[in-house]
Amino acid sequence: MKKFLIALVMAALPLAASAAGSKGHLDHMDVDLHNQASLQRGMKTFVNYCMGCHSAEYQRYERAAVDLGMNPELVAEHMIFGDQKVGEQMTIAMSKADAGKWFGNPPPDLTLEARLRGPDWLYTYLRSFYADDSRPWGVNNAVFKDVGMPNVLGPLQGVVTANCSWDDMHAHGMRGEGIDPLTNTPLNNCASVEKGTGELSPEEFDKVVYDLVNFMVYMGEPSKLDSHRIGTYVLIFLFLFFFLAYALKKEFWKDVH
Repeated sequence: MKKFLIALVMAALPLAASAAGSKGHLDHMDVDLHNQASLQRGMKTFVNYCMGCHSAEYQRYERAAVDLGMNPELVAEHMIFGDQKVGEQMTIAMSKADAGKWFGNPPPDLTLEARLRGPDWLYTYLRSFYADDSRPWGVNNAVFKDVGMPNVLGPLQGVVTANCSWDDMHAHGMRGEGIDPLTNTPLNNCASVEKGTGELSPEEFDKVVYDLVNFMVYMGEPSKLDSHRIGTYVLIFLFLFFFLAYALKKEFWKDVH
C-alpha cells in the first residue's frame, strides 16, 4: 500500500507542476467549427504561412477538403505547392534532420498543437510578437519568452513595438494595461503597430489569426463534427427508447404489483 501511494504521488507531480506554471494573460476566442468559410480561410493561411517549416502529417489534404466543403481538385491546384497528391498527408519537403541542423531543433508538427496548447493560447501567441533586436529573428513574444520562431505573419501584422516590460505584457496582455518602464506610469496599451508596416489593419489581422486557429482546432480532431451529429441521434434514440423500456417494464411487473 505504501509503495502504491508513493507511486501515485510521483505520478501526480508533473501534473501539479504543470498546473502551477502560469500561462499569463490569454485572449479568449470562440471556436466555431460550423463556420466553413472561416475554416477554409484558415487552411489557406496555414498552407501559405505555416507549412514552410511546420508539417501536419496526421492530416490529409483530401480529408480537409471534403470536411470543409471544398473541391479536392481545387485544393490540389491551389494549396499543394510540391509534387504531393491530394490524398497524401500534409507534410513538408524539409527533413527533421536538416531542420535540426538549421534551427537547433526541428519545428514541431502542428496537427495536434491546438489540443496540446488550447485555442486561446495559440490565438494570443500568434498576436503577441513584437520587435526585439536582441533576439536572433528580431522578435520576441509576450506569451513565449525568448521564442525561437520568426513572426511569419509579420508582413500582415506590421512591426509591433513593445511599450511595457515582458512581465507586464505576459501578465496583462499586449493590449492590456501595464507600466511604462521609463516613467513608471500606467499604460493603456503595452504594444503599438507602426503605421504603414502591415498589410492589414489590427482588426483584419485578428480575423486572419482567428481563422487560422479555428482551422488548427478542426485539424486536431477532424471527426468532432461527426461525433456531435451522431451523438445527437444517439440521445434522440435513447429518449425514445426510454418510453419503450418503461412500457415494457410496466408490462412485465403488472402481475407482481
